[in-house]
Amino acid sequence: METRSNHVLVGAVVLILLAVLALFIVWLARLGGGNEREYDIFFRQAVDGLSPGSAVTFSGVPSGQVKQIAFWQPDPSLVRVRISVNPDVPILEGTTASIQGSFTGPSTVQLDGAMKGAPPIECPQENPRAACPLGVPVIPTKAGGLGALLSSAPKLLERLTTLTERLTELLGDRNQNSIAGILANTNRLTDALADRGPEIAATLAETRVAIQKFGDATQQIGELADTTKGVVSDDVRPTIANLNRTIASARKSMETLDATIGDARPGLQALSKKTIPEVGQLVQDLRVMSTSLAAVAEKLDQGGATSILGAPKLPDYEPKKK
Repeated sequence: METRSNHVLVGAVVLILLAVLALFIVWLARLGGGNEREYDIFFRQAVDGLSPGSAVTFSGVPSGQVKQIAFWQPDPSLVRVRISVNPDVPILEGTTASIQGSFTGPSTVQLDGAMKGAPPIECPQENPRAACPLGVPVIPTKAGGLGALLSSAPKLLERLTTLTERLTELLGDRNQNSIAGILANTNRLTDALADRGPEIAATLAETRVAIQKFGDATQQIGELADTTKGVVSDDVRPTIANLNRTIASARKSMETLDATIGDARPGLQALSKKTIPEVGQLVQDLRVMSTSLAAVAEKLDQGGATSILGAPKLPDYEPKKK
């Protein structure tokens, strides 16, 4: 009975010591990690090879570890990775995160891109939930080299498989015969061109001569254009200037004529309204007087001057004889 009591006592003491040791280790861990900073990273690519405890490096320097990996409920296409880094790591504006994978070991979170003089990545004072949805700053991501390649490997293999199938269909027996016919026709065309080599050379020479003549003709046209421009400048322009002066003189003459007509318009109106009617009355009076003079002249012809002074003499009466 006493031996059993000693075993129980020893076991209890050992358990108490183990519990104290565990609490001490946890305390040391909290004490050592009390200054670590936490950040969230939202990856759209697969996070194969990452697990809690995976290393976090900054430009290749070990700087922290992965704390948590979980889905982001508002957007299931994102994977949230919580990391903790040492307080001396410069997580500044411009820092990006990527997954650095390997074929032989676990993946790591690679941080780089901090700009000199930039402020640190922190949650803003105004509307912090928009930039820090879970209360810690967010580091933007970029596509990692090997990690992105490994994540896109299935799509790449699928495309390679499709390409291989299409190449197999393209190089089938029927298409091979068609390709052989095309190559044979190409060979015949090449032989025909080789036989026509001298003629082609002669044609090229004639073409070269024609191009040269065309260049000479173009130059002559340019010279003719320069000559025409000179003629226009020397002959036509003075004539145009004289014509402009003549037109200006004619315009002045028309203006003077308009002014003269304007000045003569009152006299013309008086002539048409007063003088012309008086002249008409005078002509009528002259016509009456002319008629009277004609009658007087007729009387003078018939009866002499006495016909004008007295009544006409009656003829003598002679009685009839019985």
